[in-house]
Amino acid sequence: MYNSFFMVSQQVFILFILIALGVVAEKTKMINEKAVKGMTNIVLYFVTPCIIVKSFQRDLNSELVKNLGIVFCIAIIIHIIAIIIAHIGIKDEDNNRCRVLRFSVIFSNCGFMSLPLQQALLGDDGVFYGAVYVAAFNIVAWSYGLLLMSGNRNTISLKKLIINPGILGVIVGFLFAIFSIRLPEILAQPVSYMASLNTPLPMLIIGFYLSRLDLKKIFEDAKRYWVVFLRLVVVPLISLGFMYAVGIRGDLLVVCTISASAPVAATTTMFSSKFKRDTELSAELVSISTLFSLITMPLIIGFAQSI
Repeated sequence: MYNSFFMVSQQVFILFILIALGVVAEKTKMINEKAVKGMTNIVLYFVTPCIIVKSFQRDLNSELVKNLGIVFCIAIIIHIIAIIIAHIGIKDEDNNRCRVLRFSVIFSNCGFMSLPLQQALLGDDGVFYGAVYVAAFNIVAWSYGLLLMSGNRNTISLKKLIINPGILGVIVGFLFAIFSIRLPEILAQPVSYMASLNTPLPMLIIGFYLSRLDLKKIFEDAKRYWVVFLRLVVVPLISLGFMYAVGIRGDLLVVCTISASAPVAATTTMFSSKFKRDTELSAELVSISTLFSLITMPLIIGFAQSI
């Protein structure tokens, strides 16, 4: 277990260095809010689909298809587990706060934070399976998550699900893999270049928001601690226990654990802003959970690798 913990810690520390650069960039005014929003859109609409398509540029066999199905089902179940935990563990008289707090427990930063770590620890296989987890995340986020934040069933749209860049990337990549379509070099190279931005850009973005965190506020509201504890410890450990009980082992166990143990999803702030919930609280939870995840993720992922 010590070797697993050291390896994960080393990779998380590398990400931490990139996050620190984001902090420096904000403090020195090298980047501002507008620039970060632009970078976020680049990651969502270009980088994430490119890394997914790149990871699917391979021949599929029966075992890979089977594993893809397993990861997708496990990802859905993990989100159901998180939904149950959020509704049992989070109560608040303020409806706006309650919705943000529950959303924060349910949805992890499985794109921004997990894909770079899966790439570092497991290579293309990690991203290959991690992309399927992201697809499941997007399905739940743009259905149940949308309903939770909006409080209106009419906001759920099949069109929004299909055109979501994460899901669209998986669909395109999967079709390429099924029909053995290989991108010509003139297209494969730009896709590869964009995919290589998957680690530095998200970490710079996270660093930007962490730099704006008011550390005094961490101690003002006990529920922030509770939400972070549920997101970073309770959800991943219960999910890990469930996966181990049903016989999930090896890379699949590690991939799903990385995704389940990631901090509060950046989508929380996006949805909070869209539906006029407590946006400031959502941004604080994303930042605080990211800070503490630098400690919890190596411990939980290291444990998953050792069993």
